[in-house]
Amino acid sequence: MARHLITSALPYINGIKHLGNMVGSMLPADVYARFLRQTGRETIYICATDEHGTPAELAAKEAGLAVDAYCAQQHDAQKAIYQGFNLSFDYFGRSSSAENREITQHFARKLKENGFIEERAIRQVYSLADERFLPDRYIVGTCPHCGYDKARGDQCENCTRVLDPTDLVDARSAISGSSDLEVRETKHLFLLQSKLQGEVEAFIDEHGKDWPVLASSIARKWLTEGLHDRAITRDLDWGVPVPADTWPELAAEGKVFYVWFDAPVEYIGATKEWADQAPAERDWKSWWYEAEDVRYTQFMAKDNVPFHTVMFPATELGTREPWKKVDYVKAFNWLTYYGGKFSTSQKRGIFTDAALELLPADYWRYFLMANAPESDDTSFTWELFAASVNKDLADTLGNFVNRVLSFSRKRFGDHVPAGLEAGAAEAALGEEVARLLLEYQEHMEALQFRKAAQALRALWSAGNSYLETKAPWLEIKTNPDGAALTLRTAMNLIHLYAIVSEPFIPASAAVMRSAFQLPDDNATWVSHDEACSLSFVPEGTPFTVPPVLFAKITEEDLESYRERFGSAEA
Repeated sequence: MARHLITSALPYINGIKHLGNMVGSMLPADVYARFLRQTGRETIYICATDEHGTPAELAAKEAGLAVDAYCAQQHDAQKAIYQGFNLSFDYFGRSSSAENREITQHFARKLKENGFIEERAIRQVYSLADERFLPDRYIVGTCPHCGYDKARGDQCENCTRVLDPTDLVDARSAISGSSDLEVRETKHLFLLQSKLQGEVEAFIDEHGKDWPVLASSIARKWLTEGLHDRAITRDLDWGVPVPADTWPELAAEGKVFYVWFDAPVEYIGATKEWADQAPAERDWKSWWYEAEDVRYTQFMAKDNVPFHTVMFPATELGTREPWKKVDYVKAFNWLTYYGGKFSTSQKRGIFTDAALELLPADYWRYFLMANAPESDDTSFTWELFAASVNKDLADTLGNFVNRVLSFSRKRFGDHVPAGLEAGAAEAALGEEVARLLLEYQEHMEALQFRKAAQALRALWSAGNSYLETKAPWLEIKTNPDGAALTLRTAMNLIHLYAIVSEPFIPASAAVMRSAFQLPDDNATWVSHDEACSLSFVPEGTPFTVPPVLFAKITEEDLESYRERFGSAEA
């Protein structure tokens, strides 16, 4: 049986992420990892904060902090939020770690040794006031195309045109604001991707045929346009330094590796960080080096696809070492806010810290996965969110749990009632539940999360249909033992729901599971036969009635959310 390695695109360090970032990478990776663990597969889920690059330095400067202190602070803040969302990372590391530095430098040395890194002279903007070369994003000015006065040296975020720093009108340093700039010659390292084009194409031909169209089409578009040699060093104070034993001149100048060179290596680095915590029990290399029994799945939004499907595989291939390359890329479209972009500056949309202030994580987890932007962009609206929470979580699942347990306690006491033996209605229910469970599992195996959520919702609905048909509140008047059977069967459904809902709503699943005081509750998943028989919770088992699992979102709530976060009109 394959071991499963899961990574999600590293969240960047400069600030709290919005819900689109959560649904496009970390949350689906967590849902899949939980499912794999439950179904008995050896699995590790690795992630980290991406801490290098120009934006980290600029954000630190704006915060008035040294960049290392800023990154440490932001890492802790992000980690706390992801714990709040119950993301089950096996390890959540930092790309600034010693492990990542060591492995990134090893990759660079190997690429040079094999003729895939070359030192080239280029012309670059130099700031006389700052006494340093400026990376593209350290230069701001007026866009020559649209007149936007805060365009960066690599791209205008107003009209999205790609720029060269020399294109900018009234260019100035983002550090000092000085316009005392000149173009000088300097040297940088280039990854010779053009030499690796054929090997990358062969890799994508082999693996990409099974990827979602979104991932494979983006990768092939880059290949069709031709792979270009890419500068992989920058003039920054913060980053993985160019190793002095290999490039002494560049190291002396303080060159560091480009963030997109070292960030994917951090998947390996973070696995080593994880292993270094318990070296006697964990072998990081077995997951990454000559790891033929490992199936590697990556999760990311579409803007990250080129780097993960082309640039990083090229880097791995060029080392001429047997590093594990991705088997499956699960790419996502955008989550928008009423059809527009999430924006911190314009206070549009919900960011992950604010989401957890409003409602428990399971509300967000379920909604985001049930509406995941898999085949197209998904527009978040408060109206859609409320409808999903109220109908699926509060009415279909929460109400079922509460009325079954409350009614049974009221009429039969605090133990699961005995009643009659299961009959035709229970057998039909068991067959239906087993069928829906198989459908749910197949969608989860295929990483089709919206379809999996639909099958999970159908499982919850099956319990409600059974309850409505049997109507124990009427049955008890003429057939108390029949009503006891109905309630006992419904309680077994609650236990089944607790197990199979855990990947989507882990906290609520734990509450459902703890309602029954079972001495040997070690079930990780539900087999076909167990689903058919619905006999997890024996008669006489003590139980408690948990608090309401999901509170409904009222129109007053919606009004306050729209006012705080913006709406279609805003």
